[in-house]
Amino acid sequence: MARKKKLRLTLTPGWALYLRTSDEEAQAPERSQASQRRMIHEQLCTNSDVPIVAEYADTFSGRATDRRSYQHLMADARLGKFSHVGVAFVDRFGRNDVEGIRAFDELIDLGIIVRIATYPSLDPATPDGRMIVGVLFSVARYESLRIGQRSREGMYTKLLEGGWSGRAPDGYLNCEMKTNMVSAADKLKNARYKRWIEIDPQQAPVWRYAWDLLLEDRYSLEEICEILHSKGYKLRSGASFVSVGSNGLRRCNAGSVSRIFHNWFYAGWVVSDSELGAIPPKTIRGHWEPIVSTEEFEVGLAILQRRNQQRVHQRKHFYLLQGLIYLRMPSGRLAKLSCAMPNANRARGGVKYYCLDHGHYYFLCRRVDEQVTDYLQAVQIDGRWIPKLRRAFEDDVDQLLGPNYGDQRPSLQEALRGIEEEESRTARLYASGRITDDVWNMLWAEWQDRRETIRRTLTDLDKSRHLHLSH
Repeated sequence: MARKKKLRLTLTPGWALYLRTSDEEAQAPERSQASQRRMIHEQLCTNSDVPIVAEYADTFSGRATDRRSYQHLMADARLGKFSHVGVAFVDRFGRNDVEGIRAFDELIDLGIIVRIATYPSLDPATPDGRMIVGVLFSVARYESLRIGQRSREGMYTKLLEGGWSGRAPDGYLNCEMKTNMVSAADKLKNARYKRWIEIDPQQAPVWRYAWDLLLEDRYSLEEICEILHSKGYKLRSGASFVSVGSNGLRRCNAGSVSRIFHNWFYAGWVVSDSELGAIPPKTIRGHWEPIVSTEEFEVGLAILQRRNQQRVHQRKHFYLLQGLIYLRMPSGRLAKLSCAMPNANRARGGVKYYCLDHGHYYFLCRRVDEQVTDYLQAVQIDGRWIPKLRRAFEDDVDQLLGPNYGDQRPSLQEALRGIEEEESRTARLYASGRITDDVWNMLWAEWQDRRETIRRTLTDLDKSRHLHLSH
């Protein structure tokens, strides 16, 4: 059977110009694109009787394939809106060699003529032309990767010297000065600009105050946000530490505050996880003034770490048999059921289901959970295992209540013994006349208060624990 020929697209005669400037280029995009436009006019369009019907321009990295105007060009090409495509340089069309060759091949298959202003006689539709274009795309990609590598090496070297290569965090300012205004020695160390970091006189006091609140170890991150918000402080971006939704709910920006409390930059240290080499904390001093001392920063980290260890992570929705219930399919295979709660945001809450993913099986959780009591009552337990089961259940209760009360009780009892020993030592001093009556009475009252507090805490722990165990 004869092979069916592919129908050629009916093309509208005309040139489509594609212009691109990298988002990282120092020159003005309009000036760069004007230069590309002029080259295409002089080398391609002037000698052609085909008019210019479209122009597409991007200010984006050539390695990216999701450039808006580039994708628009390819979409219009598939609709036959032009017959010619002109670019000034191969690397202006893109720096991704695989994508560039693929796009050229697609345009040529559509019947569109592709020309490059720097090589006006080169025809990518021929085998020789395609090979040369492939080499040019490969060179463009290599150049892009090498430029990126040199930039990263330069930034890493600056970090090793105690400088900073990016935007300074909130509380600091990026400053720069042209090198023609500095000394000759600075000109050798810097390029066209000398850049450094300075304290932001407006934002630095905000974060110094935030650290003071953290170091008191009295306020949570949410409470710190509320205090900063009450004083009218905001983030450098203008965002509030506390936002209030249309429904009146308050949302604290604790995430941003936590990230800053973990950033060694504020203690004056350079820290980096660059692919060229990591810089751990407390190895390289930065050339900027710290907002907090290293000792204060480490105390703050210890406070946050301790709070994180004590935090009890709870599921958003509780399902009694989550991960434990299966459905026997008609084939005999057991399928594990997952849990879902549609319409959870409704005022009266959603409805919980045990369900099969990608299936049509839904079971109300309350209908299934109601059967658990009957099954448990029918279970016969060997008496030899009851003590172990009880200990395991008590451990589960301790975890659900938050802190491990088994670990807390010995420390409280040790504190009581410490008070007894302190009182005995002081009594001997009092008997020998080394301590006055006033001092003894004051210390005795303090010991009594501490004893009462510890005993009350132990009693509350027992009551809370026995209450949950009885339930």
